[in-house]
Amino acid sequence: MGASASGAGQDADEEARRRLNAYTYLSAPERLEHVAIMRVFCGTLLADLAVPDIMAKLRQAGASAAGLDADTLTVRLEQLVQWGNLLRSSHAVNASSISEYQRSRSRYQLSKLGERIQRDADGVLSEADAAREVSNELLALVERGLRELADLVTTPGGIEPQDGLERISTLFVQFTEFADSIRDFYAYLGQVLSRYDLDSAEYQGFKELLLDYVEAITEDVAFRAPRISAALDTLGPHIPALLERLDAHAQGLTGLAAQGETRLEVRVQRSRGRELADWEGLRGWFSDTDGQGSQVDQLRDATLRALQSLLANAKRMLRSATGEMSRRKDLLRLARWFDEAAPQDAHDIAVAAFGLYGARHLGTPPATDEVVPASTSWWTGPVVEVPVALRERGSRAQRGRASAVEDHSAQKQLLREAARQRAAVRAAAADELHSASGRFADVRLTSAALGLLLELLATALGNAQLSRHVSTGGERTAGFDLDSASSEDAELRIRLTVRRTAGTRTVLYSADGDLLLDDLELDIGRISAAADGEAETSVS
Repeated sequence: MGASASGAGQDADEEARRRLNAYTYLSAPERLEHVAIMRVFCGTLLADLAVPDIMAKLRQAGASAAGLDADTLTVRLEQLVQWGNLLRSSHAVNASSISEYQRSRSRYQLSKLGERIQRDADGVLSEADAAREVSNELLALVERGLRELADLVTTPGGIEPQDGLERISTLFVQFTEFADSIRDFYAYLGQVLSRYDLDSAEYQGFKELLLDYVEAITEDVAFRAPRISAALDTLGPHIPALLERLDAHAQGLTGLAAQGETRLEVRVQRSRGRELADWEGLRGWFSDTDGQGSQVDQLRDATLRALQSLLANAKRMLRSATGEMSRRKDLLRLARWFDEAAPQDAHDIAVAAFGLYGARHLGTPPATDEVVPASTSWWTGPVVEVPVALRERGSRAQRGRASAVEDHSAQKQLLREAARQRAAVRAAAADELHSASGRFADVRLTSAALGLLLELLATALGNAQLSRHVSTGGERTAGFDLDSASSEDAELRIRLTVRRTAGTRTVLYSADGDLLLDDLELDIGRISAAADGEAETSVS
């Protein structure tokens, strides 16, 4: 069993190697000539061509191989036969002369593998950089076709075999075209969004052209995927019986290969939809059947990655305003200058661009207690300690996790408590002054009350109006008009009014000492809570 499995594995590897050899002509040095020759064969159906015929078609097409002579062209054709792209024709040659026989005896025809590879190569060469539109309308046709097929299959008597063949073939052609267009478009989208040299105009264009288009595709797929899954759930139990009826009605190549007493050893590739695996693949595109996620899920993830790439480009352009921009375009321009410059000019450009001047002997300041002569070589001189970060990464930035933010909640609580206590002391002092108004000679104020009174008094004196008084002799003197001097504290709802009255003496007694005010009369009042801001004052 082990030897048999090993032999089967070797055969599979050999077959894979033979098939991959057919791609060799696309990377050979003469690949342009090989491609031109293969296009000549792909332009015909089931035709074998001789060397003169191929030369005539090459000259007619004006291809890069049009100048090949017969001997060189024969070498190219034999090489393509060796790689498996062409086959030697087995058709008999009818010639009227020996020279005609010699020209036409070597005839070639296209192999199936060679035709498939050349068709794919032409598609890559002509459409690789183009943005392929997604055939979104085909998804609506797939949904409608599945629903109609499910209705017909579940009706009594089932669907007519020929009608079923036509519907299934149309359904899978539409789905294959839609899936291929999705893959091509998202491959192009990834190629575009991976660029980091987009300027603002290109970025805006790609954003409007591609991402708005992607959003429309994703919304349409998300809308129709549950409906298609529901139709496939209805069809699922009937698919095996339906495929058996279709095979009984039209077996195709499988029936022809099995006819007669001797069966033909031919591998037949069935049309899409004629195998149960095709339906399982269709179901796996729209719903998760193996735990790996559906293609719809992958489409949603790809859209998210496209948005992330767009945001990365947006951040890059924002950083460019501060000088942190990509230098790709500048480096490409510099590379073009190097490529076009003469050797001496290239040296001058390198010096100007990178500062690659001649060697200079640089030194570092020695230690204060160490004297190093200028003639000392770097090899034998004292070493300079270079930080690891600067030596390995070229950066002095610190790495590692940042320390946790210090918790100041306890200090904040202490400050709030201290502020609350100060507010309480000032409120008590305001109440004490209000109760002592008009009888300052009979009470002894606390330190807090006296401090608040002096604060209000200083503010009131600062608000006093300076006016000119005319004496009896006609001379003008400066003085303070205290009729309107007042101050207040809105938070404590207290007001102090200061009046100047000749001959009045106001004495304030407190724990910190006594204060004598000549010619000043003090009134303490409380500010009412009314919105108009009026205050009610006490009578001194």
